[in-house]
Amino acid sequence: MCGEEAEQFHSRRALLRGAATAAVAVGAAVALPGLANASVSTGAEAQGHGRGRVPVDKISIQLYSLRTALQADLPGTLSALADIGYRKVELAGTYGRTAEEFRGLLDKNHIKATSTHVGIDGDLDKTIADAKVLGNTRANVPWANFDTIDGWKQFAGRMDTAARKFRQAGIPLGYHNHAHEFAAIDGVRPYDVLTRNTNPRYVHLEIDLFWAVEGGMDPVSLYRQHCPRVVQYHVKDRTAAGEMVDPGKGVIDFPAIFRHTRPHLAEYIVEHDNPTDPLSTAQTGFTYLRNVRF
Repeated sequence: MCGEEAEQFHSRRALLRGAATAAVAVGAAVALPGLANASVSTGAEAQGHGRGRVPVDKISIQLYSLRTALQADLPGTLSALADIGYRKVELAGTYGRTAEEFRGLLDKNHIKATSTHVGIDGDLDKTIADAKVLGNTRANVPWANFDTIDGWKQFAGRMDTAARKFRQAGIPLGYHNHAHEFAAIDGVRPYDVLTRNTNPRYVHLEIDLFWAVEGGMDPVSLYRQHCPRVVQYHVKDRTAAGEMVDPGKGVIDFPAIFRHTRPHLAEYIVEHDNPTDPLSTAQTGFTYLRNVRF
């Protein structure tokens, strides 16, 4: 459900909520910029009191946010995440443990590693085998950067080839953005090169909302341009000055973004690249996603 079809879906929901609420929703859809604040829309939904909500089984956290805590106390940190309420995580390494050992710790805490960040230039067979042991249902390339459009085209070809191999193992492969993919090289955006030169049947997209906004993008427009390839969000916030902060502590209007991009999203993944207190960030992010209404 994308584009016009998505608009019709939201219109039907709006009609059920009444004409006044529908007017608010339409106004928000028209006015929404990439970097939003409370003045973008008005009414109950703008204040987070709409009827939409993030299901708890779609809430996850990128463990890169907790790397210092995991390095210091892996079992204790995973236990703390379980106590907060997390039942899903996205991996960025196994902190010196084998895939089997890490899976054992996850199972002990009733946590599933549904997603993982991986490279594609190493031993793909080993990467895929570990992902299967860990129980991953998706994998994402977390970073790529090239000085030329030709470099991006070559990377897209390698990613498309790798994605077919991952798909044969039952694990779809996607790409996670930063901001530089939206900066044009010789008039062409690398993100466009990447998405146009990979097969949407095999390569999905994980949109990092902070970095998309940092790159000057409107997350709603970006989602609609590439729906239904977009299946995961990294939910991280920013101040008006561009400082990264915990979800709900900045100016990105997540309720507006979530309200207009619900179809197909499988996971809302809490992240902060350099948190002062990783477990506090984990708690803040989980609480925010459990309570946000849109």
